Amino acid sequence: MANVTFSSPRMKKDLTVYAVAGDTRTLLAVAQANKVPLEFECQNGECGSCQLQVTVLSGKTPIGVALTEKEKAVLRFAGKITAQQIADAETKDLPPPWRLACQFVVRDEDILVKF
Repeated sequence: MANVTFSSPRMKKDLTVYAVAGDTRTLLAVAQANKVPLEFECQNGECGSCQLQVTVLSGKTPIGVALTEKEKAVLRFAGKITAQQIADAETKDLPPPWRLACQFVVRDEDILVKF
C-alpha cells in the first residue's frame, strides 16, 4: 500500500492520497480520481505533457522501476533524463527523477510527486 503526496504551486496545499500498490492504475489515474490538477493530453506516453518529478520517501532502496519505451524516448528528448539514468533504471533499479504520470504505475512505496 502506498501514500502518494502531490505537491504543486497550482494547489492550495499538498495532498496525500492512499493508492493500492500493484492495481495497475497509473499515477495519472490516481491523480484524476482525487481531483489533482495534473496537466495531460494524450494519456498514452507520446506527448510528454504529464511529466513530473517523483521522489521515493521510504528511505529504502526503491522498488524496480519499469520505464516504458515511450517514457524513455519522451523524457530523454525533453532533456529530463539522461542515457545514464535510463541505464541505471534498467540495470540497477534506480529510479530517474522524472516520470510520465500516464506511464508510472504506483508501487508499494510512499512517494512525493511534484508538478
